[in-house]
Amino acid sequence: VAQVVESGGRAVQVGGSLRLSCTASGSGLSSGDYSMGWFRQAPGKEREGISCINSSGATTYYADSVKGRFSIARVKSNNTLYLQMNGLQSEDTAMYYCVARVGCAAFYVCPGPNTRWGQGTQVTVSS
Repeated sequence: VAQVVESGGRAVQVGGSLRLSCTASGSGLSSGDYSMGWFRQAPGKEREGISCINSSGATTYYADSVKGRFSIARVKSNNTLYLQMNGLQSEDTAMYYCVARVGCAAFYVCPGPNTRWGQGTQVTVSS
């Protein structure tokens, strides 16, 4: 069974840092030959593609809302994806979702029919 599981979300103060982790495993995901990324959705707001990285790691994308504060990385050997979040703001409060098999280029991240979604991990940023 293909699984995408993210973790690391918690409550953090404004200006703090947090690192989210994600692992992809199971049927069709063990090879690591696909792009991965992060989406988030806050109450009352549209789902937002935050970042992505392609299979080689050579291409990354960051949404304007997080550019300069967040950093994405992956370790191919164990199909692990990370999102390092620095300078967290209240606007960053959201449910964060890891995705595997996602369209990824320098200027976009786009889910498709084969995209696998994690269950979500909650990040709450408070003063």
